[in-house]
Amino acid sequence: MEIRLLGTGGADGIPGFFVNDRVSAYARQFGGKDIRTRCGALIDGHIKIDLPPDTFCQVQRDGLNTRDWSALIFTHSHDDHFAVSEIQYSLIPFTEEEEWPCAIYANETVAGRIAERYPQWPIELRVSRSFESFEHSGYLVTPIKANHIPGEDCHNLIFQKDGCTLLYGTDTGIWPEETFEALKGFFLDLLIIECTEGFSRSDYKGHLNLDDLTQVIRRLHTLGTINQRTRIVTTHHASSGNATHDELVGALAPLGAEPGFDGMVIKVGNGA
Repeated sequence: MEIRLLGTGGADGIPGFFVNDRVSAYARQFGGKDIRTRCGALIDGHIKIDLPPDTFCQVQRDGLNTRDWSALIFTHSHDDHFAVSEIQYSLIPFTEEEEWPCAIYANETVAGRIAERYPQWPIELRVSRSFESFEHSGYLVTPIKANHIPGEDCHNLIFQKDGCTLLYGTDTGIWPEETFEALKGFFLDLLIIECTEGFSRSDYKGHLNLDDLTQVIRRLHTLGTINQRTRIVTTHHASSGNATHDELVGALAPLGAEPGFDGMVIKVGNGA
């Protein structure tokens, strides 16, 4: 499998949309891997994860074609992952398509909002639920429950194909016990996980900082879900985390992890 990290920023990206903190100022001056758009990813060129408001710019930047997508899988309903108004541009009058061109998988909250926004539109909409696996185009996809929005079944996503397993987790928070229990049954070749808060501390429990991430990684080692062969890459970094890309490289190295960046392509299995 191959995953492309189209965006690796938090809700307002880096540099922050309306802020000029240290990390944002650094990104504006030096650019490169410190520029982070809102989170989204692409599996093997055709399974799209989330639809952030930066999707149009991301696909243009990387020379991609949205018509190659076979599925769009949403993780949760926050605006930086679920730009519902963008869905309209796939159908008449913006294209000649009479049906949404790929399947959409989403939790009940997101699916309900899509159905409400487009009540008469021919969209193949399938409700996904935590710990209920589904198959798509030869992939086994297992949503696991994130600790992010109270009252919403927010998802992180496990993809399995050809003996390879990866977990894509933005907006995880520290997982509930039922999620850690479920993870006992998996071994991950690749773990992509948020480190939104970086060096900062917050009372909000729906995101991880570096200390929280350390706790999660140690727990996953104890469960046998990851080991030294597992590649660990972070994403969903916010400027409020007070960490530049190079600072994250140094801070994550003792954990056997590395920071992701926009446009990063990671291959799993088959000699990767």
